[in-house]
Amino acid sequence: MLEKLQIVKQRFDEVSDLIIQPDIISDQKRYVELNREYKDLRVLMDKREAYIELTNNLEEAEDIIADGSDAEMVEMAKMQYDEAKEGIPKLEEEIRLLLIPKDPEDAKNAVVELRAGTGGDEASIFAGDLFRMYTKYCEGKGWNVSTVDFSEGTNGGFKEIQFEVSGEDVYGTLKFEAGVHRVQRVPQTETQGRVHTSAATVMVFPEAEEFDVEIDPKEVRIDYFCSSGPGGQSVNTTYSAVRLTHIPTGLVAQCQDQKSQHKNKEKAFKVLRSRLYDLELAKKQEEDAAKRGSMVSSGDRSAKIRTYNYPQGRVTDHRIGLTLYDLQNIVNGDIQKIIDELMLAENTEKLKAGDDTI
Repeated sequence: MLEKLQIVKQRFDEVSDLIIQPDIISDQKRYVELNREYKDLRVLMDKREAYIELTNNLEEAEDIIADGSDAEMVEMAKMQYDEAKEGIPKLEEEIRLLLIPKDPEDAKNAVVELRAGTGGDEASIFAGDLFRMYTKYCEGKGWNVSTVDFSEGTNGGFKEIQFEVSGEDVYGTLKFEAGVHRVQRVPQTETQGRVHTSAATVMVFPEAEEFDVEIDPKEVRIDYFCSSGPGGQSVNTTYSAVRLTHIPTGLVAQCQDQKSQHKNKEKAFKVLRSRLYDLELAKKQEEDAAKRGSMVSSGDRSAKIRTYNYPQGRVTDHRIGLTLYDLQNIVNGDIQKIIDELMLAENTEKLKAGDDTI
């Protein structure tokens, strides 16, 4: 383990030196990448120091116990020995997980799209509930949420809504939410008190930078139209909303959230770039998942991943068989424990797949 950590230390020293070089600071893309790497390596360096301390404590305790001349010292050494013996395997497991190569996409911001599925009005209401859940979760993380486009349901909620989330490691966290979410409850419109099952699809794209995807302007049709929905008089009278159609793929991105046509166009291009980038990424994820036999990130957008059962107050994530009887807190944004379990499951899969290298 120490040999592997020594290699990491060499890279850490190298990156520490690079990020203060003027030519690196002037290259924004490179500087951001190296800063990100520095932060990840810093965590490993802290673990390395703790690991060295524990292994030293273990050796010291073994020497004192072997000597055996001072009974009081031997007693203290036995406690030190037990602590180190218990702490080392735990720390080694943490280090092994940290040594798993990080997906470069994970650090990106994300574009999230919610679409009401089967279930009519109730599905739209559920899509609205999911939007509220994610908004609260993101706010709790200190992330910024910005709506791009939406189409309201006839009885509340959304037929579909698209929003950007910016912050630290956004895509790496929210990617686990992609798939079909189901709700089982008595709808507001139900007079007989029967439980219905409705669904909504969650899609999560890593937000592509301009250097990730190059779009030929000749391949994009741009349409301008009047915005609909809240926003005052100017919303419905000016052609501020923008719809982009990427002719080769047929992908569409539109934005009507801003009053300025220019800002809407900028946001729509960001979404279009992200969708094109995601097309390539989805293929790669499917291949990776097939290699690992992964249940956590299969790349299958139509997979039913989670059920929210209101009569029983439970939420079940079907990928890892996790059931929590904490529905109210979860729909109020407390989804971190589910994401933590999914991350753990994915890292365990990666560890198994990369045992030879890690």
